[in-house]
Amino acid sequence: MALLGATPVGAAILAAVPITRLDLPWWRHRFEEKQARLHQGHVELVFYGDSITQNWENDGPQPWANFKPVWNRFYGDRGAVNLGFSGDTTANLLWRIEHGEADGIAPKLAVVLIGANNLGYLHWSTADTLAGIDANLRAIRQRLPHTKILLLSLLVSDRSPWATETTAQINRALAHRYDPDPAITFLDVNQALMKDGVVDRTQFYDPLLTPPQAPLHPTASAQARIAAEMEPTVAALLGDRNHLNP
Repeated sequence: MALLGATPVGAAILAAVPITRLDLPWWRHRFEEKQARLHQGHVELVFYGDSITQNWENDGPQPWANFKPVWNRFYGDRGAVNLGFSGDTTANLLWRIEHGEADGIAPKLAVVLIGANNLGYLHWSTADTLAGIDANLRAIRQRLPHTKILLLSLLVSDRSPWATETTAQINRALAHRYDPDPAITFLDVNQALMKDGVVDRTQFYDPLLTPPQAPLHPTASAQARIAAEMEPTVAALLGDRNHLNP
């Protein structure tokens, strides 16, 4: 019996095929805006991702949505560019990388956090999502051969038992594949979102929305803890000071 969400033998793996979202006006505008920023230069650190990464640009007004101060503290003096696009899958990120988001720049470090939306309504399988992540990493390495890559674990959520198990499978596979790897550093940051071995629903803002939604997006305070977990590795890969220190 075929697994739910598995790709039939011989079929294209959509998670690893570049797919654009230029038909969405906001997405096109953001893509063009980010292209202009990259062309300005002074790009030392890039973040590739989806809404979890894009959230770093939010500044409230609710405390749980006030991400920008933490971004400024950790990344404001590092020539960082936020290339997070809400709703993007591995396929959408692959299109962006292949159409300008790795052109004309030579950052010291690229942080990659992608795959959560593969497990939403698309229900792409573990194998397909891994293929998509691998395709993104290959595309970055081909275009940015001198850039170090920090691959973050898929963040835990509380959407469904299937999503929980698939996330765990993907993270185990990524850890096995990329730890250690001379060009790619894998880092599991999920302890910031767990309590007593299970997902801590209080670390996500989705239940605070109207209407409430399943926990998926970390609050600003939870994302600050993720940044703190990342910081020693980020500082080491960039070769600069640890921003946890005053």
